[in-house]
Amino acid sequence: MHTKVLRLSDLKFNLETWRRELRFHLSEMDTFEEKLEEIAARGYSKSTSVPLEQFQNRIMIEKDVISKLKHRCKHKIALLSSPDSYELLEPKFHDDHQPLMDDMRTYIKMHYELIEEMMTYFLNWLE
Repeated sequence: MHTKVLRLSDLKFNLETWRRELRFHLSEMDTFEEKLEEIAARGYSKSTSVPLEQFQNRIMIEKDVISKLKHRCKHKIALLSSPDSYELLEPKFHDDHQPLMDDMRTYIKMHYELIEEMMTYFLNWLE
């Protein structure tokens, strides 16, 4: 039983860490959105506005993904906090946990690719 409690604690730690990271990324997206609005207000040419709009759309999509991932993490934490959470440590629960872990990995990879693309864009258009 002690091992099950430790495994529960480890799973909960993972989920809480992901939620903190997602909150940070959401805040980061707000900052990037503000910077894009600043560039848009400068009235550059169409060659500037097309990628700018694409980034704004991608930020909206990412914010939606963040919201859904945060909700999934919150749901898993609630399951782990329930009185019958010891039964959740059966192999089925770990199998259910794997898709969330995979989705987080995919999301983080795509997030940093977007950040890199936006930073390159900013270097080209911000003085």
